[in-house]
Amino acid sequence: MRALTWQGKRDVRVDTVPDPHIKDPGDIVVRVTSTGICGSDLHLYEVMGPYLDPGDILGHEPMGIVEEAGPEVTSLAPGDRVVIPFNISCGHCFMCEQGLQSQCETTQVRERGTGAALFGYSKLYGQVPGGQAEYMRVPFGNTLPIKVPDGPPDERFVYLSDVLPTAWQAVEYADIPPGGSVTVLGLGPIGEMAARVALHRGARLVLGVDLVPTRLARAAHHGVTTMDLRRYGKGLGDAIRDLTDGRGTDAVIDAVGMEAHGAPVVKAAQWITGLLPDAFAERVMEHAAVDRLSALYTAIDVVRRGGTISLSGVYGGAADPLPLLTLFDKQIQLRMGQANVKRWVDDILPLLDDKDVLGVEGFATHRMPLEDGPKAYEMFQEKRDGMIKTLLKP
Repeated sequence: MRALTWQGKRDVRVDTVPDPHIKDPGDIVVRVTSTGICGSDLHLYEVMGPYLDPGDILGHEPMGIVEEAGPEVTSLAPGDRVVIPFNISCGHCFMCEQGLQSQCETTQVRERGTGAALFGYSKLYGQVPGGQAEYMRVPFGNTLPIKVPDGPPDERFVYLSDVLPTAWQAVEYADIPPGGSVTVLGLGPIGEMAARVALHRGARLVLGVDLVPTRLARAAHHGVTTMDLRRYGKGLGDAIRDLTDGRGTDAVIDAVGMEAHGAPVVKAAQWITGLLPDAFAERVMEHAAVDRLSALYTAIDVVRRGGTISLSGVYGGAADPLPLLTLFDKQIQLRMGQANVKRWVDDILPLLDDKDVLGVEGFATHRMPLEDGPKAYEMFQEKRDGMIKTLLKP
């Protein structure tokens, strides 16, 4: 089959690789019909090379058709249409039963000290072949896949793999009071969808902050009050307080993470780490890595006292300096973590009807064949051609 593989920093290629096959009686093999490129895929493309091997298959936002099912799979059959969550969870362990599928005790990568294994996401999370491919093997065929109806286009459902549950959890964790306010930092796919979800769930004021004009324009079209970081700069906090009776918003969603704008010294350190031999680079990243924390510092500044910060942007540093005095003094609640995909599916699925209240069918800005995957990664990294969300079609 054809699959998009990692070969080195900023080097991904579509290669011919062995077809997946049933390994466990509970496995299924899925023929992928749509698969997204996620902002966190750019972490692998740019800074996480020490945790990857050439040939690793990327991607964790797939959906498709069941081609083959193991003998113990009873809830699905060949021909069924399914979405595959990005976290690999068994559905029956203690953590899964708490709705914390991202911490699944069956697939935790204990040798790395991390949570549940993820599709297509490095040695840190199990080095499981991903979904930017023509076919993929999926374990836990009775409990992990999300069965969806035939008929509507893939775009109606594919975002159940990551974007929708991640955005939904970001809003849930933000704990926005009824009629309250929230600032969303970063209007990439997760941030923009989180803003849409917040408006749908009754937030009175949703502020969206970014510095890419196409992202700002698209969010504004969907009712978000946008703020261009290029205009406000260090005065952003004062501008937000001016809109909120001098307090700041009730909540802030940080949908940026380690890719934050600014912090040139830390950016250079991340770049240099990527040049080190893998074994040494791993030790540096695990014990001394520091993130660009511009977005988190902004979140702490603009949230009101007693408010909540919800982190959905990925941070990977082990030695990040946090302003704990300010967090304590402002009595800020901080919630974070990988999205627990299966926990939120029942809340989201009813919204994916023909009314399409979240606008999922127009959410992708680009649709490209799998063979153009390397070009898509490059465009996404450089934010060219207004690219915000891309679906690859194997």
